[in-house]
Amino acid sequence: MKLLLDRYRRIINYLRISITDRCNLRCRYCQDEELRLLPHSQILTYEEILRVVRVFTSNGIRKVRLTGGEPLVRRGVVDFIKRLTEIEGLVDISLTTNGVLLREFAAPLKEAGLRRVNVSLDTLRRERFAYITRRDYFNAVWEGIEEALKVGLSPVKVNVVVIRGFNDDEIEDFARLSIEHPLGVRFIELMPFGGEWDERKVVPTSEIKERLRALGDLVPLPRTEYDGPARRYRIRGSRGEVGFISPMSAHFCKSCNRLRLTPEGKIRTCLFSDEEVDLRQLLRSGAEDEAIEGALKEALKRKPESPPREAFQFKKCQRGMFSIGG
Repeated sequence: MKLLLDRYRRIINYLRISITDRCNLRCRYCQDEELRLLPHSQILTYEEILRVVRVFTSNGIRKVRLTGGEPLVRRGVVDFIKRLTEIEGLVDISLTTNGVLLREFAAPLKEAGLRRVNVSLDTLRRERFAYITRRDYFNAVWEGIEEALKVGLSPVKVNVVVIRGFNDDEIEDFARLSIEHPLGVRFIELMPFGGEWDERKVVPTSEIKERLRALGDLVPLPRTEYDGPARRYRIRGSRGEVGFISPMSAHFCKSCNRLRLTPEGKIRTCLFSDEEVDLRQLLRSGAEDEAIEGALKEALKRKPESPPREAFQFKKCQRGMFSIGG
C-alpha cells in the first residue's frame, strides 16, 4: 500500500471534494445573499472527478468526503457515489450536507454505498434557522436526520458552528440530542470565511466543554481513523456522543492529513491558505495520468506546515466556504 507523504512527513490520505458551489441555503456566516457562482462549464464533470480520485487513490488517498455548496443539489449524485465505491483502494466515502434534501436521498445514498453523513445544523429553533440560513427549511432538515438514522446510515453527525450572541444559548440543547438519540454532535468554532464576520462571536471549545459538564461527566472516547480534527466524548449515560473541532483556539495543522478539490478543479492544500494547483486545465487538455500525479506531488510540495500567521488574524479569506468545500 502506497503512503502519500508531504514534505513534513505527514501522511496524506484524505480528499475532500466539493462537487458544486451551488446551495439551497444562504447561511450568513458562509456567503452573501447575492452569489457569484461558477459557470457550469467550469465545474468538473463527474467523469473528471472520478479520474482524479482513481489517480489519487493509486497514490495513497484512502478516504473521500463529498461537500459543496450542497452536494445533494447536483443531479446524478447517487449514481456518482455508486461509481466511487467501485474504485479500488478507496475504503471510506462520506458526505456533508445541510440536510434539506436528506429525507429524499437517505435511502438511495445508503443503497449506493454511502456509509456516513454529517448534517450542518446551527440551531434547533425554526425562527433562528430561517434567519441564519435565509430559508425556512428547519423541519425538512430534522426529518432528514431522522430518515438517515432510520435507513441505517452510521454514524450520523450533526455539525454545529457555535456563534456567540446567536446560538450559544443552545449549546446544552444540542448536547442533549446526543443523550436522547444515537447522534454525534460536533461543536465547531466559528472561522473567518465569507459572509458576516466578527471575532467577538467566536466561542472557544474550552467554554463549551465547561458548560456541558453540567449535563454529566465528559468521558473521552478512543480515537479512530475517521475522527479527523475532532476530539470525541460521551456524556455519561448518553446514546450518542459529542465532539469538538477547534480551528481557532487549538490549531491541528501538525496532524493534517487532507487535501481539498474545489468545484472547478483546483487542489487546495490548506483551508486557511489560498495556495492552489490547477487540475482542470490538465484534465481538459488530454494530459496523461502521470501529469495528474505530477500535480498531486506539486500540491504536496506547496502544502504548508501551518498557514501564514495572518490567516488566523480574523480576516476574510478570498473564498467563501461554499466555493472551497469545508
